[in-house]
Amino acid sequence: MKKIAGLLSVLVCVPAFASDYDTYAGFRIHKNESLEFKHDVKGGYDVNMRKDNFGVGGVFGNKLTDYVKVEFETSYTGLEREYGNNSYDFDIWSNMFNMYLFKEYSGVIAPYAGLGVGFATVWSDINTNLYSISDAMFDLSYQIMFGVNFALNDRIDFNLGCKYQYYGDIEHELHGRDIATTTVSGTEVYFGAVYKFGL
Repeated sequence: MKKIAGLLSVLVCVPAFASDYDTYAGFRIHKNESLEFKHDVKGGYDVNMRKDNFGVGGVFGNKLTDYVKVEFETSYTGLEREYGNNSYDFDIWSNMFNMYLFKEYSGVIAPYAGLGVGFATVWSDINTNLYSISDAMFDLSYQIMFGVNFALNDRIDFNLGCKYQYYGDIEHELHGRDIATTTVSGTEVYFGAVYKFGL
């Protein structure tokens, strides 16, 4: 709970620090080049599931200086897969606080690198020959990002990048006993656009 309160206090204070700089809001669409779910059954088999699919999200951020900006990002993605008589269904919602270092060239192109930390919630429904379980997980998440920002005009930016995100681990229980763990992570490419305004 202390971690959540600390994250929220940072997000509330960001606009106050950035009142003289650009503020922006926009959307982001990401393609999961390697969204991975490692389902490890204790004392049994392992299933390593990957799927290429799309996710959507929104961003709100501030340019703090000529080289640093911060951002709140919320996004959704998931996986639905069947192996024989086994079915796996995962839904992921992540909320991240990102910080970027960037360098503008000619006021149009800005390569950047970023780090993000936050929380992810993963809902899972798993039906196999051995068990049927439904679980939810709320866990610490982190991501590493690289990309390029393009200023289309004074108000609209286009963004293209790639990232690795660790979403967290789900502990699956049946009759009060841990029976499996699923680790969720992804390597993703993304693109999006933002509208810039002043506070």
